Amino acid sequence: MAKGNAFSLVAVALLVLLAANLMSVESIGVCYGMIGDNLSPPSDVVRLCQSKGIHALRIYFPDQATFDALKGTGIDLAMDVPNNVLPSLAYDASAAARWVQNNILAHDGVSFKYIVVGNELFGDAANNILPAMSKIWDALCSAGRCNQIQVSTAVSFSVVKNTYPPSYGEFGESFMFPIVNFLKNTGNPLMVSIYPYFSYVQNQAQISQDYASFKAPGPVFSDGQYRYQNLFDAMVDSVYSALEKAKGPRVRVIALESGWPGSGGVGATLLNAQTYNQNLIEHARNGTPKRPGNMEIYIFAMFNENKKEGDEVERHFGLFNPDLSPAYPINFNPEQNFCNAV
Repeated sequence: MAKGNAFSLVAVALLVLLAANLMSVESIGVCYGMIGDNLSPPSDVVRLCQSKGIHALRIYFPDQATFDALKGTGIDLAMDVPNNVLPSLAYDASAAARWVQNNILAHDGVSFKYIVVGNELFGDAANNILPAMSKIWDALCSAGRCNQIQVSTAVSFSVVKNTYPPSYGEFGESFMFPIVNFLKNTGNPLMVSIYPYFSYVQNQAQISQDYASFKAPGPVFSDGQYRYQNLFDAMVDSVYSALEKAKGPRVRVIALESGWPGSGGVGATLLNAQTYNQNLIEHARNGTPKRPGNMEIYIFAMFNENKKEGDEVERHFGLFNPDLSPAYPINFNPEQNFCNAV
């Protein structure tokens, strides 16, 4: 009996740990871009997500077909307010309320989690971010939904300067400071595009591919008490350092975009893309040296998008081909096999 009880206690402990690990996998989402003329319909895409264990999606604009496909699935949705819409919402509370009504409240059964107000804006256009965020937040609160849906904006990593070592990180764009204050006061996160791939490509003399793709065999450098073995952690922690200096130390960072291309550029191979994205999924539950614990990450992107503008590499970040076949093997539930074995 004693041995049986001991075994039962060990089994329970294992199940608790496994449940925690499986829950952490739910913090992985995928960015569902639609800039292509050969993509499958949203209904098929959502079924693909369900079959692969993808629990969260980001879309870049409100889309009725996607809403219809997501209803009742429990898949969390991060939805952008497109950049070109912000000017009409920033200084008109009634317009913001209508936008919330038409694009959120009218869609029962869709699990909206985040509203992303603007994507990587700079210059004069960035001045619309905060007033639009504030008015959308007020509209959600008036509808009794601000305890269920959070409001943020997606910023490029380049809003941070002095990123090495991470403790030196600070915001180099003045528009970030009032945004941080809003996020701090409302309890909302900051969403940042974190791409070690581009940092590696732009600085190959100092950054190794192993360090950029979670393959370094040990810590590459230390920053005070923190030791860094991968570039992703160093980039995220430089954002946290910037938040601390901007008086927002408790604001949480979400990596709303991160990925590695499978073709079209330096180091862009299917093997390298698979390596980075699989390691990213498995790393999410660890957090960073400065902020250990589970971290929310959205992988870019669901598909290769053949109509995207810019360099050729921009069209080759897909986890899946347009016909829904995998671009390479990827496991969104890395603990699942072990759990089944137990």
